[in-house]
Amino acid sequence: MPTNLDPRIGIDGPSERIDGLIFDSLVDLDSERNPRGDLAEKWENPDPRTYVFHLRPGVKFHDGRTLTSADVKYTFDSILDRSVTSPKRGSLILVTSIETPDVNTVIFHLSEPYAGFLWSICRPAIGIVPAGSGSDVAEHPVGTGPFRFVSARQDDNVELERNADYFGMPPAISEIRFRVVPEAIVRALELRKGTADLEMTSLTPDMIPVLEAQPDIAVSEQPGSNYDYIVFNFDDDALVKREVRQALALATDRAQIVRYLLRGEARLADGPLPPNNWAYEPDIERFAYDPRQAEHLLDMAGFPRRPEMGGMRLQLTMKTSTEESTRLLSTAIQEQWRKVGVDLQLKPMEVATLFSDLARGSFQLSTLRWLGGNNDPDLFFDYVFSSKKMPPAGANRGHYRNEKLDALLDQSRVEMDMEKRRKLFGEIQKIVAEDVPYVSLWYRDNISVHRTRISNIQLTPSGDFDFLRNIEAR
Repeated sequence: MPTNLDPRIGIDGPSERIDGLIFDSLVDLDSERNPRGDLAEKWENPDPRTYVFHLRPGVKFHDGRTLTSADVKYTFDSILDRSVTSPKRGSLILVTSIETPDVNTVIFHLSEPYAGFLWSICRPAIGIVPAGSGSDVAEHPVGTGPFRFVSARQDDNVELERNADYFGMPPAISEIRFRVVPEAIVRALELRKGTADLEMTSLTPDMIPVLEAQPDIAVSEQPGSNYDYIVFNFDDDALVKREVRQALALATDRAQIVRYLLRGEARLADGPLPPNNWAYEPDIERFAYDPRQAEHLLDMAGFPRRPEMGGMRLQLTMKTSTEESTRLLSTAIQEQWRKVGVDLQLKPMEVATLFSDLARGSFQLSTLRWLGGNNDPDLFFDYVFSSKKMPPAGANRGHYRNEKLDALLDQSRVEMDMEKRRKLFGEIQKIVAEDVPYVSLWYRDNISVHRTRISNIQLTPSGDFDFLRNIEAR
């Protein structure tokens, strides 16, 4: 179930994916992650601190109101002035003021140049809501997107219908119901029976060939860029030690998990950025599976094997979601770490509770997945690793701090030359790789199992729901 359908607030995968269908933003990203117009037809940069957006005329909200610059200003002002408590506020702290000289023009003034500004406000990062929208946006979302909100039942479903007045090409299907089905085996049975039509990347890999063998079921696949990782809490006395984090990375046999648990449906990740990203840095420290070196580092960190602990070195607790594939992954990691003397306790939790604990820093470790956000280095590294971006200002949930990294992030934010920015992000990736605030796991393929009556499925690398705009059903 999405945790919050207010597009200024929700940051979990289900919320952002559905928000991307209900709401539009000023800009969107093309297949190469370059900005293009969405609600803004065009924009200019008269100087590095000023962005002037010209809105498409005649765009309608789902309730019939015409979109104006006042709606855009209200959306961003409500985040900046804390009318809503938003984890997205951190990406807007350089915005000093917003002007609306006429109904179709919005001018953003920044305190300093920010090379990643367009990426920080793109769809679905911040969807535009009508001016004056109150605290009930999440219960009754009104946007300008290709689908309009119909209803939601907690832990049951979210229903959308086609927006026939959409300024772009309206969807081919008239209605879509997102059903909340927590168990992967039940999702598979629903598809097999025909009581569900389509899923995306929500089944365990061993289920897919079984379903594909059914005459009325097909599989669509696309190499993905969504990033699986383990996050550490730096406020923990053991995990704050770099040798411990490096040891846990060395104790994780990622290749074995991909081969046997994920059935080869993923590519190993060296860091958050996919290899095809313009800022990807190949020359970084890597932690291939090496349990002997892991044990050596744990000895150095002051965690020898203890007879009174049954030969274990230390005990850690990993909070995870209750999703089936996450539980399987966590169990595999638990077994691998046990071999080097780490007793890993698993604590599955409902998603809303898990994210609440992560935001409060109430965890030691967790395994999570970034959906799309890791495609933009400007937004990702600052939002996730800057010491200034701890919740609610950002997503530095592990309270990672590195002064040199902060300085490089400050430089990258104002550097407009692409080659210089590439070098800065290279240095940033080297620091992150050595410090291991995350154990990088893999990029999962995006796989949709669907009934054969569903056609024209064009999945995207980031795994968003945009493909639902174009699917056809017979």
